[in-house]
Amino acid sequence: MFDKILIANRGEIACRVAATARRLSIRTVAVYSDADAGAKHVAACDEAVHIGGSAPRDSYLRWERILEAAQATGAQAIHPGYGFLSENEAFAQACADAGLVFIGPPASAIQAMGLKAESKRLMQQAGVPLVPGYHGADQDPALLQREADRIGYPVLIKASAGGGGKGMRAVEKAEDFAAALASCQREARNSFGDDAVLVEKYVQRPRHIEIQVFGDSHGNLVHLFERDCSVQRRHQKVLEEAPAPGMTPELRRRMGEAAVAAARAVGYVGAGTVEFIVEQRGGAPSRHPRDSSRHPREGGDPEASMEFFFMEMNTRLQVEHPVTEAITGLDLVEWQLRVAAGQPLPLRQEDLRIEGHAIEARICAETPDTNFLPATGRLATYRKPPATAFTPGPVRIDDGVRQGDEISPYYDSMVAKLIVHGATRAQALARLDAALAATQITGLSTNVQFLRHVVRSRSFAQADLDTALIQREAAVLFQQEPVGLPLAAACAIATTLAGEQALAGADPYSRRDGWRSHGAWTRRFLLEFAGERHEALLAYGRDGTLRLSVGGEDAPLAFETGADGLDLRWGARRVRARVDALGEALHVFTPQGATRVVLIDQLAHAGEGEAEGGRLTAPMPGKVVSFAVRAGDAVTKGQPLAVMEAMKMEHTIAAPADGTVAELLYAPGDQVAEGAELLKMA
Repeated sequence: MFDKILIANRGEIACRVAATARRLSIRTVAVYSDADAGAKHVAACDEAVHIGGSAPRDSYLRWERILEAAQATGAQAIHPGYGFLSENEAFAQACADAGLVFIGPPASAIQAMGLKAESKRLMQQAGVPLVPGYHGADQDPALLQREADRIGYPVLIKASAGGGGKGMRAVEKAEDFAAALASCQREARNSFGDDAVLVEKYVQRPRHIEIQVFGDSHGNLVHLFERDCSVQRRHQKVLEEAPAPGMTPELRRRMGEAAVAAARAVGYVGAGTVEFIVEQRGGAPSRHPRDSSRHPREGGDPEASMEFFFMEMNTRLQVEHPVTEAITGLDLVEWQLRVAAGQPLPLRQEDLRIEGHAIEARICAETPDTNFLPATGRLATYRKPPATAFTPGPVRIDDGVRQGDEISPYYDSMVAKLIVHGATRAQALARLDAALAATQITGLSTNVQFLRHVVRSRSFAQADLDTALIQREAAVLFQQEPVGLPLAAACAIATTLAGEQALAGADPYSRRDGWRSHGAWTRRFLLEFAGERHEALLAYGRDGTLRLSVGGEDAPLAFETGADGLDLRWGARRVRARVDALGEALHVFTPQGATRVVLIDQLAHAGEGEAEGGRLTAPMPGKVVSFAVRAGDAVTKGQPLAVMEAMKMEHTIAAPADGTVAELLYAPGDQVAEGAELLKMA
């Protein structure tokens, strides 16, 4: 086994590798960028080396600096984590040339599977089922358009060198192909340095099921069962679970054998994932407008209704590997380290078993209600449910951040992974919802409440899964208010009163308890909730009682505060809540959900004018990729105006209203701050 390894990554995967290495008495070296100088993964390792600027191209993608750091610190091996250089065959080969062990597959396997078109040809030779498509080297746009027309719409354009949902576009009709191709190639070039694409038939109502494989240098290969990763947004996974609902033993066997055959075809060593697209047939009509079927959940033959096709192989450890660890009781990072050190696989295929059900939720800094726009900022509050780190248990959290850390625009938007395990899927679902309810974050927008909506949706709860689940359930997933104005306002006002009581001094002039020598007093609160202003009236009784009227409800109010939050009694309601103040905003967390209320200080805002009109600003910090309009152009509401890139993804900025473009204030390639005015509208 190794004495010391360098972790060529950041965030939660670097923390995860460091924890496993420490358990095996292996010392670790972290590398970090300017933005990560105080990051959690730096503190988690025994040593740390600065390798460059905040942007990945200036640090985590500069493999020559990583090799220098490994050699300078005496590391014997390099763990690439996932993302960045984890699937870069040149880096893997450079490690070998430098006498360092690359904790991953050989460079030849990465190269063979790294280009999607080449891997499709290899899989065809190995007898692995393929989706109809074009995987050729000729990248002439006219040829690609003709191939798409031949395959038949809808088609999926995918970056040949890509992964993680980047450089991928679904195209519904021929007239949209050219624009989608250009956008896909641009994103692929920026993310992977290679704009080659392939075009495939877009399978109707597909499930995304992947098989975890593992190989050693002694010729042994096993699969560690499947994961269902069908719940996705922008072709990126949101929830993953194992085992896949509806999987039969025979279908699991066939998919597992196909995955092992795929790995064997490229001489695979280490951890990898073979991803399949699974077409569902038969069943009752679906509610999704493009679907003609829904797989049966009861009766019939589930296996006969599911046909699988090879999609790609990820030649690295996957973000969702903890669900496999949960159902097998294994530490896959430990397996990686042992295999890289030349040891054989610890278990044979017949020794592997599935125990229970596990689900992983990716908690990301983003705003689901605005097309999952990435968010940046400081984690002012980061409260987590009780969990066991890196070991099997009911609840586990993998993260690379702490309260007070910044989520920057330079890296992926993921804050943490929340993993739950139960004896059954129903138990795992209940634990996931409870754990999400206990995950409380302020300072920036996250998808925690959206994840709770998904978990509670009919489709996910009943395992009616496909990659269009989010679109199909949009009515119950987006623009949802789980708490409501009356209860949210009551919690916010009670917290304000508790704070005033705590600050009150001994003299009567500092008291704010509503006492009057004669008569009663009604106090007025001005609130902002869900973008609208409201008024709340709080009546102080002479006997010290309170009565609150807000949002059409009127009832006596009482409360107590303690270390674990607020105990509120408002009329017939009783609720335990936590309320975190961030400026004028109060973030209210209740068992049924979380929301935000602003208590407006009217004196502080006196004299403020109306917001300036005619502006269109950047919704997040990032780079201007292109403008779709010029000065003088007339535009209509919803028309694309510009494309920005942030957190490794492209985002289209649309016109908020009809108007005329007066002036473009930036040029393609310019970096802009959040709120920067991009163009003027007349």
